[in-house]
Amino acid sequence: QVQLVESGGGLVQAGGSLRLSCAASGPTFSWYAMGWFRQAPGKEREFVVAISWSGSSTDYADSVKGRFTISRDSAKNTVYLQMSNLKPQDTAVYYCAAVRTFYSTAYFRDQSDYDYWGQGTQVTVSS
Repeated sequence: QVQLVESGGGLVQAGGSLRLSCAASGPTFSWYAMGWFRQAPGKEREFVVAISWSGSSTDYADSVKGRFTISRDSAKNTVYLQMSNLKPQDTAVYYCAAVRTFYSTAYFRDQSDYDYWGQGTQVTVSS
């Protein structure tokens, strides 16, 4: 069983930066591909970015490409989402998710592929 806890959300002005963290419990974190998703008010949850368990492969939604960077620190069982040049349309609750996979370079965009979810952290970008 993996438990995920997000942190780092908050209120920031447009153009600013935030770094989200997702701390995972469990000794086999290294075998889990991770993803970040977000849900804005009145909208469905959408894919933001994913990373393979090796960290060598990543995949970004077009809307965040060039502004967001995902990384992972297996020693700390933590995945990070560095968000820069934030825009009001980035306002949402951000969720991290995990899925165990044998393949070191696999990453997943589909929410249904993920087995574990965090509780979410609010990011609000003011204009």
